[in-house]
Amino acid sequence: MIFPNLYRLTDITSHRASSWDKRGMNRDYIHVGRHKTKVLADIEGPGIIKHIYFTTILQSPLDFRRSIIKMYWDNEENPSVEVPLGDFFGVSNCRVREIDSLMITITRGVLGSYGFNIYFPMPFSKHAKIEIENQGPFMLGGITRAFWYHIDYQKVSKPWPEDVGYFHAYWNREKATNISTNVPESKKNEQSWNGKNITGNENYVILDTEGNGQLAGLLLTVDNTAGGWYGEGDDMIFIDDDSWPPSIHGTGSEEIFGGGACPKQEYNRPFSGFHLIENHNYSGNNGMYRWYIHDSIKFKKRIKWTIEHGHANNFENDYSSLAYWYQKEPHKRFPPLPKLKERIPRLPKNYRRIWIRVVLTSIKVFLKLMKDKLPNEIDILYQDALNDFMGGKYQIAYENLKKVRLMMKGKLKDIQP
Repeated sequence: MIFPNLYRLTDITSHRASSWDKRGMNRDYIHVGRHKTKVLADIEGPGIIKHIYFTTILQSPLDFRRSIIKMYWDNEENPSVEVPLGDFFGVSNCRVREIDSLMITITRGVLGSYGFNIYFPMPFSKHAKIEIENQGPFMLGGITRAFWYHIDYQKVSKPWPEDVGYFHAYWNREKATNISTNVPESKKNEQSWNGKNITGNENYVILDTEGNGQLAGLLLTVDNTAGGWYGEGDDMIFIDDDSWPPSIHGTGSEEIFGGGACPKQEYNRPFSGFHLIENHNYSGNNGMYRWYIHDSIKFKKRIKWTIEHGHANNFENDYSSLAYWYQKEPHKRFPPLPKLKERIPRLPKNYRRIWIRVVLTSIKVFLKLMKDKLPNEIDILYQDALNDFMGGKYQIAYENLKKVRLMMKGKLKDIQP
């Protein structure tokens, strides 16, 4: 039965931590200053978090990697979640795409705003604390400097039983995956059929941890700098005492995420998707997700979750990943997150100029709105340009924002084809 608790009347109580304006006004947001940490929720247990939401308006896309979300269960010293905010909510390499899946949704609003939602249940017996840390040089939220959020949770009457695992998430990145020493120079960065990988030792590592638990989800991002079809990488999951072969061995990258051969079109489905495909020829940024909801992958002692980068690791590309899983505490302490500079994805050389155009054009639009309505044709072009910018279509956004400013000055009467 999919929704067994909808009709059961129990002693569970419902609650929410949010950014509502305690003065009763409509400024229902918080400020998170540069190099500051804010506690979003501080909850006595036992309970379970059911849903987390946030939004910003006209934020810098780089805030998705500059900001870190942290979660602590039952007064633990080391967080069970310490990952970039955007990746946690399904944003690949700071490029936003709408997602309509069971565990994460991203929906578009106006002014470069999106609603970010995550639905993984997060139980705790004694205490839960959720923080956001802004490691960036500016206040979180871009032009509006505002951060809205909801954390919906339930209180239960007694601590969770021993067989309940706690929610965890881990982020990793290799800016340039190391090509296998077994790959000849002539076979680097091209599709290979005859290369051999019979150890998995040189695979990209998604997660390497110890304990008793089960995998629940994966967000994988590949910035394909090598060009061409970058896939053919098998997932290899080494469980407990595995040596070779692993308990789980796949047949290629697209199979993990439910795709047909070498997807060229973006899609998102309840359990899997290729939500970001920047270019038809596979170059640039590619984002994909897989939720292991009805087929969670179990481990009792340890797990090493890996994937080849190209068949037999013959591609040198930028890989980043976010693993979601449940396990009993205590968990193995995570390696430190890469420094801020090492988390920022590859950007075009004129990125700063484009961001300045976003800011200046938006200020002009706001000033116009304070006096009068924005003509519909200008508003449509402006909103779409912001969506393109947040989605990483930087050059298109740059040109269309230029058109917006010309139209506002009366120098461009209509949108040229």
